[in-house]
Amino acid sequence: MFQIRIHGRGGQGVVSGAEMLSVAAFLEGRHAQAFPSFGSERTGAPVMAFCRIDDKAIRLREPVLQPDALIVQDCTLLHQVDLFNGLQPGGQVLLNSNRSIEELGLAELTGGERRYRVSIIPATDLAQKHVGRPVPNAALLGGFAALSGQLRLESVVAAIREKFPKSIADKNIAAAEEAYALAMRAVEAVHA
Repeated sequence: MFQIRIHGRGGQGVVSGAEMLSVAAFLEGRHAQAFPSFGSERTGAPVMAFCRIDDKAIRLREPVLQPDALIVQDCTLLHQVDLFNGLQPGGQVLLNSNRSIEELGLAELTGGERRYRVSIIPATDLAQKHVGRPVPNAALLGGFAALSGQLRLESVVAAIREKFPKSIADKNIAAAEEAYALAMRAVEAVHA
């Protein structure tokens, strides 16, 4: 089972992102579940959502406490919330930022015994460019598909189409596809 925890703020599409991940997995014939965890349910408040993906039925119903991957939609949470709590050694971290790992003060995450695989995508910038709003979820899903290998981009695109009306879906898909391309270049650079 592959478990994902998504952190962000209310209004950034955290819950929708988890739902679209699970739909993408369903479209690939896999089992998935997605559900949110709210504190105060207001715009700007910290929000978490969870997604599990597996090839067999998922019986767990509790929050994801030991994720294999984290998607961080808002880096202002980095020093306010213990985002990395429970992340498996070697786990994947996808951050929404246009700053480097060093600038974010996270260089220590890529070393030591945990050696998290940290990747950065400027998802808010891509959302502003394509969607015209700072909602980074679709771009991060495209980046996640490339970095994790858990889902195909085509499945993510289909999930976005299922979630939004055509005019909104097309813009989000453009953001997801550009993020996917950026992430694939990063993957290829590591393996070169």
